[in-house]
Amino acid sequence: MLSLRPKVKELTFQLFSRPLHPELFEVFQSRQIERGSYQAKVNITRDGHVITFNHNGITIAEVASAQSQPLPQRRRLLAHPIAGERNEVLNCRGIEYQTSFQLELVPQEIFWSFQQELSQDSELRGMAHFFNNNGRMATGAMSYINLETRQSSLLVQAFHTFPDDLAIIKSQSVFRV
Repeated sequence: MLSLRPKVKELTFQLFSRPLHPELFEVFQSRQIERGSYQAKVNITRDGHVITFNHNGITIAEVASAQSQPLPQRRRLLAHPIAGERNEVLNCRGIEYQTSFQLELVPQEIFWSFQQELSQDSELRGMAHFFNNNGRMATGAMSYINLETRQSSLLVQAFHTFPDDLAIIKSQSVFRV
């Protein structure tokens, strides 16, 4: 299956106060978490990731995806193009959410060095998916997600690489109850 990524300029970061239908996304890796009074599902998708966090019947969903991805408008709390750096904090009926995400365009040697380091880290911990190359590059893009669970919080660090653009998207989100 060919799993090429969109151009990095087409990406957006969104947060919803509702679950999203799983059939909306092409999922390559998935992890389910149950800890304390919360449940979470973390997916690596073609474009980036989807994190669904649930506590006491309240659900929020973070999505890094292409702007062309058909997503609902209803109960969308945040929607920002992924460009530069951005920080957000909000409270959704008992779930405190904090995120920081950035897009880095880097020289080729730094890009490949960073991707190699991510690849080595992925062998030890976290979730990772390696995408097919596009025929022009020796290796394809990759996504790496590191999870840290606590009794009342979940920390998610995500890294998505885009070789065609020599771009790295880094995000860190904390879900706290």
